[in-house]
Amino acid sequence: MATLTTITSTVTAAFLGSFVEVVEAFTIILAVGVTQSWRPAFIGTGLALGVLAILVLALGPLLHLIPVELMQFVIGTLLVLFGLRWLRKAILRASGIIALHDEDKAFAAETDSLRRQSSERRANLLAGIAAFKAVLLEGIEVVFIVIATGAGHGMIGYASLGAAAACLLVLIIGLFVHKPLSAVPENSLKFVVGLLLSAFGIFWVGEGIGAEWPGADLSLLAILAVIAVFSFAAVRMLRQYFNANAEVAA
Repeated sequence: MATLTTITSTVTAAFLGSFVEVVEAFTIILAVGVTQSWRPAFIGTGLALGVLAILVLALGPLLHLIPVELMQFVIGTLLVLFGLRWLRKAILRASGIIALHDEDKAFAAETDSLRRQSSERRANLLAGIAAFKAVLLEGIEVVFIVIATGAGHGMIGYASLGAAAACLLVLIIGLFVHKPLSAVPENSLKFVVGLLLSAFGIFWVGEGIGAEWPGADLSLLAILAVIAVFSFAAVRMLRQYFNANAEVAA
């Protein structure tokens, strides 16, 4: 039986993870629409959404054929790998070792590339392909996040609700501002999502191998807290190391 803790953490993880992916896709779509025209942007987006719908319809029934324990173990393992990848980059960015992700720079780079292609006969086709690829790639990650956060306890509906809310929020903001969502603290969101996905992964791997977690679903909070402590400690240590090396180099 789903508890409030599990439901809340599932919706939150799906919402934040999807929000980050949708913002990145929105940046490319906006660049295509502003630089070339909105027609290829909408066509590319529509085709990608169609492919994603087919993918979801094909994968959905297959989930019921997989034993719950096996699904928890496999998805948990993928979640740990996926979450730690996000968390690693977030830690390196927070410590100053690699540059922060900037949607304004991403938008400028994409528009510059599209403007250089605008004189070609196939400019609309290339612009549509850019929108298609952005929506498809980021959309696949959203689908994975929804399945990964919701399938373990049969809460695909709650995870889908979180993802849908993220898509709707980005769309509403985009319609009003008509510019890259650079004000969104994307790197902080990725840090939080990395923590959540890693915690979910560890929890479900444990359930998949038959472990009995103390406090049942409440142990998710404890796992999250432990990962957060180690992550923030890593940021502090790496920042000190980076600053010390910068002073020596100066």
